Amino acid sequence: MTRILADLPDDDIKWLDARAAEQGKSRASVLRDAVSAYKGQAPADGMDWLEKGFGLWVRHGVEYDPHEYERKRRAEWTRYWDDDYEEVRAESPDMFDEEDDRQRQIYLDMVAGKYPKPKRPHTK
Repeated sequence: MTRILADLPDDDIKWLDARAAEQGKSRASVLRDAVSAYKGQAPADGMDWLEKGFGLWVRHGVEYDPHEYERKRRAEWTRYWDDDYEEVRAESPDMFDEEDDRQRQIYLDMVAGKYPKPKRPHTK
């Protein structure tokens, strides 16, 4: 067995001593148990969560074109008041409908000043 030196905060040492007293064990024995329990939780194949998740869709037969995915997300988040509305609409006509175009025209007319400004009531 190899001996190690570890620095722990005082609060952790107090907690560790309390657990050791409750269990009737030494501090070192509680630490050994904790390391064994932690080691038991590690994946058996040695892969971490990132490695397991990377490429998951492809491994399960789900494939998609990343450019198509990005195009749809961009169109999904584009609103009629956005400066790039026409550009995104041209790239993704299937993601827009007549109501989107109607709202865009209302917005453009409003910006151009085609709608009269409401009159403010006089205050005394």
